[in-house]
Amino acid sequence: MTFTRLVAVIGLVVSALSLSACGSGDKDRVRIEPTESGVNGYLWRASLDTLSFMPMIDVDARAGALISDWYVHPDTPDERMKVSVFILGSQLRADTLKVTVVRQLRNSTGIWTNQPLRAGTELKIEDAILARARQLRIDSLDQ
Repeated sequence: MTFTRLVAVIGLVVSALSLSACGSGDKDRVRIEPTESGVNGYLWRASLDTLSFMPMIDVDARAGALISDWYVHPDTPDERMKVSVFILGSQLRADTLKVTVVRQLRNSTGIWTNQPLRAGTELKIEDAILARARQLRIDSLDQ
């Protein structure tokens, strides 16, 4: 999967989750509180929601860290990526979120090699997470 496609998939996931959060009754709403360690609960939940299509190898709410396993889209078996998300504080702000992406391509001998990202890839994922977190926050105010 190209990273443009990845960002499009993440956008679709966020859109679908936002629509699914528009339930009609209070039982459809989930109250989100900050985690015990002070990590922002909205950013934590939004990160989980946004990256839910990827396999995870480490999910630590206390540390505010999500680390995916390598993700290979079926349409592009010679390209894979790994995403790490770190929530650095308790406030719902862009500077408390850090996303790192590693992209690799498989060469003709079958060896995976790191490749540069397209400009803005990490920022687009951060934006998707922040948009979902804001939606979760708005939904919680309606309760």
